[in-house]
Amino acid sequence: MTTATSSAAPLAGGKNETLYFALRNNKLRIGACVLLFFVGLTIVGPLLTDFAPNDYVGPAARPPSSDHWFGTTTFGQDVFTQFVLGLYSTFLVGIVGGGLATLIGVLVGFTAGYRGGLVDEALTMLTNIVLVIPTLAVLLIIAAYLEVRGVLTESVFIGFTAWPWAARAIRAQTFSLRSRDFVDLARLSGVNPWKIIFTEIAPNMMSYLFMTFILQFGGAILIAATLDFIGLGPTQGISLGLMMNNAVLWSALQLGMWWWFIPPGLAITAIVGALYIMNVGLDEVFNPKLREM
Repeated sequence: MTTATSSAAPLAGGKNETLYFALRNNKLRIGACVLLFFVGLTIVGPLLTDFAPNDYVGPAARPPSSDHWFGTTTFGQDVFTQFVLGLYSTFLVGIVGGGLATLIGVLVGFTAGYRGGLVDEALTMLTNIVLVIPTLAVLLIIAAYLEVRGVLTESVFIGFTAWPWAARAIRAQTFSLRSRDFVDLARLSGVNPWKIIFTEIAPNMMSYLFMTFILQFGGAILIAATLDFIGLGPTQGISLGLMMNNAVLWSALQLGMWWWFIPPGLAITAIVGALYIMNVGLDEVFNPKLREM
């Protein structure tokens, strides 16, 4: 303990300190390695296959082999091709859906927390309304009216329905920061409210906002996988959730075709698990009381 404290002493108070503890945090390193592995596979994977996801490329229901690394479906489609292209859809949903939910949550939370009064009450009421909207019912209505749905459409919908918890959390943080001396000084100096929010309050919450995005990223992936699995996902393209949905529809489990449903299930679990582990690690890095010495 003494050795770690003395070696960290020169780094105290600066960005080097955060980087120091980030590089030695096991949870953050493990989560980042898992995530980077799947990101790399998303980039390199399509270069390793010559097939399209729905091409009939070989004998049906064949286990993994040198010709088809993840085997084939009951229709002779290459599972590896579907898997690597499904990873792209998964990360797209995470970035677009999670990013949009974070952006809306940030704007609503900052505005409600800083302005207070009637603005706060109105935005809080809006947040509570969206929070209790039955998402599944809305999805059923959308699915009934949209005959063609893509991954991007799904991502946007997730973004517009997943922001309330982030808005409530950011509002609470902003509410506590708006009474600080540096904010009062900026307000007395006549600084524009939005400039105060983004130059005085937001920088003091950057670590919190980054962790919020990570949670929204993982949450968007889980929501998309659930929707795809129950048949409310995209009607075009391929995703890991759609792979599992097709595997269930065509009795892959009963037929012993484990190579069809295990890879996408493991990938979703690993990616979301890595994101949440990274979030715990970042919490330990940014919070001195939780740091591993």
